[in-house]
Amino acid sequence: MTVQRMDHAGIVVEDLAAAVAFFVELGLELEGRATVEGDWVDQLVGLECVRADMAMLQVPGGRGRVELSTFRSPTTAATAHREPVNTPGIPRLTFVVDDVDEVFSRLRAHGAELVGEIAQYDDIYRYGYVRGPGGVILGLVQELG
Repeated sequence: MTVQRMDHAGIVVEDLAAAVAFFVELGLELEGRATVEGDWVDQLVGLECVRADMAMLQVPGGRGRVELSTFRSPTTAATAHREPVNTPGIPRLTFVVDDVDEVFSRLRAHGAELVGEIAQYDDIYRYGYVRGPGGVILGLVQELG
């Protein structure tokens, strides 16, 4: 059996509206929003009495999606990456962009902070990591030449 495709990456965030605005500013397109709850959600995430709001965003051209969700219940104060599924943050998502500096400048208005510096690897690419909604780290890659 083989993998057919990667469907999406999911990120749990504290402020869904702010996270949607962040990813729309990055260039993703909002597909839709929903609230999920019930036995099937409890079974899926291994928690009880789950009620979560979510938004699905698509990379232009349909080559990838990001699911943003915020849990109304149950809540958690945990932030470590190995905590339950409703803990904000994942290790890293990377996007190819036209201009790393310009994209970072736009995202800074939505709370993005550089993790290190924007670095250049030979004449191949410029690359920087920013911390975004829920503490998620986003890689921004600008291909050169």
